[in-house]
Amino acid sequence: MSSYSIALSGLAANGAALDVVGNNLANINTQSFKTDDVQFKDLLEESMGGTMIGGGVAPPTSTTLFTQGSIQSTGAPLDAAIQGNGFFVVKDTSGDTLYTRDGGFQVNANGFLVTSTGEQVQGWSATNGVLTTTGVADSISVAALAEQPPVATANMTLSLNLDSTTATNGTFSTPIQVVDSLGGTHTLTATFTKTGSNAWSYAVTIPGEDTKTGTAGTPVSLGTGTLTFDASGNLTAPAAGTPGIIKTTSGLADGANDLDIAWSFYDKNGTSTVTQFAQTSAAAGSTQDGQQAAQVNSLTLSNGGGLVASYSNGTQVTVAQVALASIGNPDSLLSAGNNNYQLGSNTSTPSVGMPGSGGRGTVLGGSIEASNVDLGTEFTNLIVYQRGYEANSKVISTQQQVDQSLLTLTP
Repeated sequence: MSSYSIALSGLAANGAALDVVGNNLANINTQSFKTDDVQFKDLLEESMGGTMIGGGVAPPTSTTLFTQGSIQSTGAPLDAAIQGNGFFVVKDTSGDTLYTRDGGFQVNANGFLVTSTGEQVQGWSATNGVLTTTGVADSISVAALAEQPPVATANMTLSLNLDSTTATNGTFSTPIQVVDSLGGTHTLTATFTKTGSNAWSYAVTIPGEDTKTGTAGTPVSLGTGTLTFDASGNLTAPAAGTPGIIKTTSGLADGANDLDIAWSFYDKNGTSTVTQFAQTSAAAGSTQDGQQAAQVNSLTLSNGGGLVASYSNGTQVTVAQVALASIGNPDSLLSAGNNNYQLGSNTSTPSVGMPGSGGRGTVLGGSIEASNVDLGTEFTNLIVYQRGYEANSKVISTQQQVDQSLLTLTP
């Protein structure tokens, strides 16, 4: 009788719905997991003696809900969460392209940025120190990251005030550390001597033991000059664009090239960094563009998806960029396990590009997107589907009682 098949279809449908709810609840703490929603559809009706009788319920279908999960800060340097639309693009060991919202990344033994289950993250890696994000995204590799070579100091500045009340021939000295072509450091000393009203001379020296021909304990001069100030304490000579020249001529003791440094007395806005006010002579700071040789200390995924290498000399360089894929109908994606998705038969072509562009979301470093499973909703569905299962069971038991009554009828 049709009541059996109808009730059995209800049992099967509600049983499958309970499986979906169970899977959602099982993954409530799975990072970046997306909940599945169940849809029921009725079967065609049939006519029996003028009465339209439904055919029961079709096997239910489920749709993945790609709503935003909460963003949780982890502090892990290579964790990343997507705020908004989009997917990280990854490749498995077979070379198949998959898509994921799970940004729990790490660097494997071969220097590739990978997911927690080993899929290689796609993006753009710097080549010869240059990062270009216009080409085709590929597996991000940091295996070629090498020690940064040293950079000799070519420019320096000193920010200081010279006390205008200093007596003639009074002096003030301040040090500045510079770097040579081999990455060695040298502490230069700039000494200022009051020569008259609003006038000073300066001399820059290096310890004698730092040069090939110098004598330990006897400073070697690298350059001299004069400074002139107006009545307001502002530097008037040298003029902006006329640096002091600091040079060694006999070579350095460590075998590096001679120092050749331009000392600028003005900042990039043309404001003098050396003043003469009626305040105690003091240095406020210094800058120089030399760098010592350095090794990579750490890698961090920053906001925006840039992979930043931090070097032992304090410099930071963006060495790679993570790509995001925009998919117009993400509900058509098929689960591939390990928090990954693959394209379905009717999935629109993914558009891969930079985070924050083309409708793609942004990437937040040091964070993970949590599951979007709503506990209250799932418990409600659990009760509803349980009641549906019990109701269809009751239909079958009732029909069995009717059949037994029919069989016991006496002719």
